[in-house]
Amino acid sequence: MSSKTIIPAKMLLNPIHFLSLGFGSGLVKVAPGTFGTLAAIPVYLLLANLDAEFYIGITIVLFILGIIFCSYTSKALGVHDHSGIVWDEIVGYLITMTLLPVNWVTICLGFVLFRIFDIWKPWPICVLDSSVHGGLGIMLDDVVAAIYAAMAIQLLLPVIY
Repeated sequence: MSSKTIIPAKMLLNPIHFLSLGFGSGLVKVAPGTFGTLAAIPVYLLLANLDAEFYIGITIVLFILGIIFCSYTSKALGVHDHSGIVWDEIVGYLITMTLLPVNWVTICLGFVLFRIFDIWKPWPICVLDSSVHGGLGIMLDDVVAAIYAAMAIQLLLPVIY
């Protein structure tokens, strides 16, 4: 199976696949990573008003679970990092938004910047993407893309406000 192969919708009946496929957003045929990041926005809004320690703690737990979930779904699909596996985008977006003010400017800016870094894959993201495999590899490149996006937002915030 290639990373462009259509994922059967029945996979969503399995709770682990449901999560790793971004609540179904990963089944979209065009730009599933973008739709996975869109699916992250409601998750972010549910967590955004938590104390920073809880937000970061939950994000870390979701990252660790993501290693397990993405590995499981990747094995079921027979593809290392199928484009429909978008849990990494959800966690990446949460990392991008860590400690930011909650408003539509930061929500949209975080979305755009995370997508840019996730698609562009500047060094070392490109190296991680090609050399680290399994669930950790699926998650890790998005974590670094999220860190880049978060740094870019921090640089832009003084200009915006």
